[in-house]
Amino acid sequence: MLARRLLPSLTFLGLAVLAAGCGNYTRMAPDTRASLQRTFTGPEAVQYLRISGNVTPFFGDGSKRLLTPYAPEDVRMLDDSSGKPINPGAVERTLPVGTKLRITKVEFPTAWVVAERVLYTPRTWPWVYLSEEGSANAPPLILVLPPNLEQPNDFRAELEKYLSPQNPKAQVDALAPPVRDAVSAKRLLTNMTAEAVRMAWGPPELVRRSLEGTSKNEEWTYPGGRRKAFFTDGRLARAEESGAPILP
Repeated sequence: MLARRLLPSLTFLGLAVLAAGCGNYTRMAPDTRASLQRTFTGPEAVQYLRISGNVTPFFGDGSKRLLTPYAPEDVRMLDDSSGKPINPGAVERTLPVGTKLRITKVEFPTAWVVAERVLYTPRTWPWVYLSEEGSANAPPLILVLPPNLEQPNDFRAELEKYLSPQNPKAQVDALAPPVRDAVSAKRLLTNMTAEAVRMAWGPPELVRRSLEGTSKNEEWTYPGGRRKAFFTDGRLARAEESGAPILP
């Protein structure tokens, strides 16, 4: 009986000790974090996907799912002991552009939060918890944002790469049917606009711009460098995966 009464206290004490040993991985002030939490779980809770997103396992945490615009092999959030990126797991399903979501929690990596998170997860990054309309009992979707967000505008800028409070239905409906289908399936087609490519593959990690005569060229490189998209005058000219062309 005594052991059962002591167990919660010992668990709390263990977490407190662990938290004391963890650094605080957020530079955002507590009142700013609280304000963002109130805003994005209150008046701005309802959001729509600006990109088609993959739903995968959440690394070592079976109670959650990762929402990412990238293929699992391109996710760069955790490394193994040899420094190689850890794959979160195979794609379980894809959510198309315009999927309606609700933000249920905004969680910053304070020392206490990091101590409570599952070890094999991106514990030191900010997490945005999302629920999908009509899936109340499903595991929460986690959108992981980059670390070291210092100001509210930094947080908003990152969030707006993936979510919008405005339904993009009109923008999606304006796409030609083959392009619309490709975007929903996260595929690319020759002559896609840059915005359609962004919807399908998500935001690039690196953009290089150049001029060739009167033509404006862009090269988009995605995390890990495996995927690249090449544009001429705002239209997709070619795309590669591991150096091999992939456009039909």
